[in-house]
Amino acid sequence: MDKAAERLHDGALALVPTDAGYCLAWSLNAKEAEDRVLRLRELDSRHPFTLLCRQLSEAGRLARLDDQAFRLMRSLTPGPCTFILPASAELPKRIRNSGRSKRRDIGIRLPAHRVTQALLEAVGEPLLSTSLVLPGDETTASHAAEDVAERWLRWADLMLDAEDCEPGPTSVVDCTGEEPVVVRQGFHPVAL
Repeated sequence: MDKAAERLHDGALALVPTDAGYCLAWSLNAKEAEDRVLRLRELDSRHPFTLLCRQLSEAGRLARLDDQAFRLMRSLTPGPCTFILPASAELPKRIRNSGRSKRRDIGIRLPAHRVTQALLEAVGEPLLSTSLVLPGDETTASHAAEDVAERWLRWADLMLDAEDCEPGPTSVVDCTGEEPVVVRQGFHPVAL
């Protein structure tokens, strides 16, 4: 984990196992790795990436959590659920000012996968992430470690092989309005 954390701090792009499939992950300051992801997935600079966080307190520094969002996150995390939350002033400037307009909200996950948790602990800060969906695909072809390595290692700098992962995707809960709304049911459905 220490070697992987060091590589991420140096700007590497990693294939990381989570509780909802493998994903691409990179450090908050790794602009070059993020640019590679944008080109690879044919995304524009306004595409919202998800922050992988170690714990709820870390998420609370980067996003504004009202009581309702806090209780909901506490009940559903760690686990395969992404929360769209209003961004806080502590969100790093590079991320807050990405794209053509200032980001007002951010996706946050607290994954339950032990390897991802160990990596986040070794890195000591959240990581940006995105799913393994190539242009023209609607979903990821496979989350079997061998398939992920064969298809994706040519574009990533490293892979944490934790064998096959759950298929994903995550459920997505939008907490930016008056009431939380499930905008996507994942492979583990969420009831609010």
